[in-house]
Amino acid sequence: MKTSTAVPNTVPNAVVNRVFDGEASTMTAWREHLRLTQAEVAERMGITQSAYAQMEAAKRPRKATLQKVAHALGLELDQLAW
Repeated sequence: MKTSTAVPNTVPNAVVNRVFDGEASTMTAWREHLRLTQAEVAERMGITQSAYAQMEAAKRPRKATLQKVAHALGLELDQLAW
């Protein structure tokens, strides 16, 4: 399920800028770049919106969490975990 139009294993400049400017986590920046809501990502993961919001707000998400979110967003892990 690839939803990203990005070149494989790359990260769009807009996502990088939001993260480095401290505006968003990598999960939030990617989700918003892909124009998805928390509820839409949560549905893809089979969890509640509030559970996904907690994942997105985590300072240092676990690798397993990042893998699940990357899959739901149609990304490779290294596009999300940097």
